[in-house]
Amino acid sequence: MPANKKYLTKSGWLRLNKIIIGSLGGYAVMFSFHLLMTVFFPKENVVATAFFTGYVAWALLLLWAFVAKSVWRVWIVYLVCIAVFSGLYFLLRA
Repeated sequence: MPANKKYLTKSGWLRLNKIIIGSLGGYAVMFSFHLLMTVFFPKENVVATAFFTGYVAWALLLLWAFVAKSVWRVWIVYLVCIAVFSGLYFLLRA
């Protein structure tokens, strides 16, 4: 059964934007979060845990980029998360 046309993305640029922010942005949020976790926990434990939690987090962030109604809200949330996680990492590491 084919998909209902009213739910499909009409713009190719919007679809490309969702793919980029979902894959690259989701990976950057996941990576910056696990980088922040190395401040609080031993690096070996974070790396071992990131094999499992990283993939799940990235998949959920990728999914959210496609489900969200506004791709710009996803961009803003991802950029804020990356800035907060990276900023805290650099502040707490020093």
